[in-house]
Amino acid sequence: QVQLVESGGGSVQAGGSLTLSCGASGVTYYRYCMGWFRQAPEKEREGVATIASDGSRAYADSVMGRFTISRDNAKNTLYLHMNSLKSEDTAMYYCAAVSSRTCLRDLVFGFRGQGTQVTVSS
Repeated sequence: QVQLVESGGGSVQAGGSLTLSCGASGVTYYRYCMGWFRQAPEKEREGVATIASDGSRAYADSVMGRFTISRDNAKNTLYLHMNSLKSEDTAMYYCAAVSSRTCLRDLVFGFRGQGTQVTVSS
């Protein structure tokens, strides 16, 4: 059974940084890609960053160069390091896992955690 638990959200001023963490259990890394997607009020869910079983990474254009995804296999933990935050980054962020070769696109349809809120004030 896949279980994902996010932490690390909060409120920050524009230009600031946050790191989200996701404790994972029941995920077999070689079968799943993992990542983060977000959803803001009245907006579509958006895949933000993913890391595949081979370690390759993908990012949405909107966060490229500002966000970094990483994974600590020994701790079964996924991270999202967010820098230069903007007000448009305000959303609920979800950790997710999906068995797919098009991870960034399909992540929103996979297993997910309960989410953690990120609020960026300008």
